[in-house]
This record gives sequence, structure tokens and C-alpha cells, in this order.
Amino acid sequence: MDRKPLRALVLLAVLACSLLLGLGDASAQAWPSRPIKLIVPYPAGGNADQIGRLIADKLSGALGQQVVVENRAGAGATIGAQAVARAPADGYTLLLAPSAVMVITHHLRKVPYDPEADFVPIASLSSSYGLVAARGDLPAGNMAELIALARQQPGKLTFGSAGTATATHLSGEIVHQKAGIKILHVPYKGSAESLNDLVGGRIDLIYDPVALPQVKAGRIKVLATTAATRHPELPQVPTLKEQGIDVDVGSWFALFAPRGTPAEVIDRIAVESGKAMNAPGMRETLLKMSQYPDYRNPAQFAAQIRADDARYKALIQTLGIKVE
Repeated sequence: MDRKPLRALVLLAVLACSLLLGLGDASAQAWPSRPIKLIVPYPAGGNADQIGRLIADKLSGALGQQVVVENRAGAGATIGAQAVARAPADGYTLLLAPSAVMVITHHLRKVPYDPEADFVPIASLSSSYGLVAARGDLPAGNMAELIALARQQPGKLTFGSAGTATATHLSGEIVHQKAGIKILHVPYKGSAESLNDLVGGRIDLIYDPVALPQVKAGRIKVLATTAATRHPELPQVPTLKEQGIDVDVGSWFALFAPRGTPAEVIDRIAVESGKAMNAPGMRETLLKMSQYPDYRNPAQFAAQIRADDARYKALIQTLGIKVE
């Protein structure tokens, strides 16, 4: 019996299997092979949405696949966060989240996700030059005058936020407790809605960097900035600390993925995010939103999250802040 044809068939079979396995490996490594969804847990128009669309555009060009922003607002951003926590860990669903979602909200109330168990941090993108903004006709031009007014009218003044237990809510509560005043909280579904009502005079204050364009347009006024240094576009406005209110209420925006997302995918997104945040013109673009580039890679950002989580937990317990 001639064994040559049999050997040839065996060799062909082995070669075919090798090719198929190689193709399978290549297919598994060819991320991304389809569009990526970036969930923003707030409505369109606010800083979260603008930053989400900015990084989505940069990543689309870098990754060769469209990164599509999907706004899933409500419940203090927990609806959108929960959607990502439950998504497949395949690199095709990402979350753009502020610090509140990952290091604040779960210390105040029960949420339908576990910040540590359900997510893996990809990169921090930006941090905020927070603003204490007031309606244009509020009879207060600085924090001392606001505090005096609030004490004259306890519980009568109102402040809006992007939602209960968001950083824009907690910032106000921390400042008010530190100053010993009571101001009624009015939660919205996002920053854009609270800003609209502030401009319309339906609320008195917001603690939100999204106010900058309306401040510059003269429709509302700013009483203080909340960052450690003065806002570059509002150099005449003193910080909270300069006005005798020594609190840290800074916040960041960052990218997350469902826990279990392949490390190589996380690293690729992180690298491209770093390039985007450090690109020429990005600082000027973010400044329009009262933000500045603040990129950290996955390891650096994970350490930052741990530190922020511990700080906010201690702060909330010390001040006795509760959210019903």
C-alpha cells in the first residue's frame, strides 16, 4: 500500500487546522471589529455628555471603529452605570463616569452596582475647576454674603444639582455644612437642566463647572471657584479656601469598562485616551467646560480611586451626610 497519498492528506489536514486556528486567534485579537458603545449616564448638553463626545470622537479616529455615545440618564447616574456593569466584558461597552458614580454615591445610598467588583478603571480624563454660581439677581456677590443671606432666610434658598448624590449635590452639602447654613437641594436629571433653571431664576445656586459659559455671557454670576487654584478664565474670582471655607470638593471624569474586560483592550483604550488628553488644543477645549486634562493610566487611576473613595467615605461619615 502506497503511504505517500495518505501522508500528503495528513499534512494537508494539519496545515488546514493550523490555518483555521491561526485565523481564530487573529479574529479573537482583532479588537475592535465593530462599533463601541460609550454610555454617558446623564442627558445631552452637560459636561459629562460633552466630554463623552469629545473622547468618543478621538477614540473613533484612533481605533478605526466608531465609538457611539449613548445617553442613559436618571437615578443620579445609576441607570447608566448599571447598564455597563451588566454588559458583556468584551470591550464594546464603556462608561464615561464622574467621580460621584465610583467614589461617592455608594457611601450615601444603595446602588445597583458595585464600583470595585463590577468595573475596571481605564483612565482618568479630566478634572474640574468647580464653580459656585448664582442667579444674576441674588443679593450676594461672594461666599460671606451668601452665608449671611442663608442665615437670614434659613431653608429659603435653593441649590440645584445634576442629581441626588452626584458630586454637584455633595459639593453643595459639604460647603453648607462647613459654613453652618441650610440651603434646600433641588435634584435634576443632569447639569444642563439645573443650569437652565438657574439662568431662568427658578433656583438660587449650583455647584457645577458647567456654569462657565453662562457666567461669561453675564446671565449668572460666580461667587467662588472650588479648585485649589483660581480658574484661568476667572482670575478675579477667589477660591472657597481663600474665602475661609477650607474644603476639597474637586471631581474628575474617567473611562471604565465591565470587570473582566481583557487587559490588552483596557491598555489600548488607556494609551489612546492619554494621547487624546495630551493633544495640542485639548487644554483650551476643556477649559471652555471648566475642565483641565488630568490623565492617569489604569494603575495610577486605580490608586487615585482608592484614595478618593477612602477620603469621601470618611468625609461623609464625619459630616453625617445622608441621602434618603
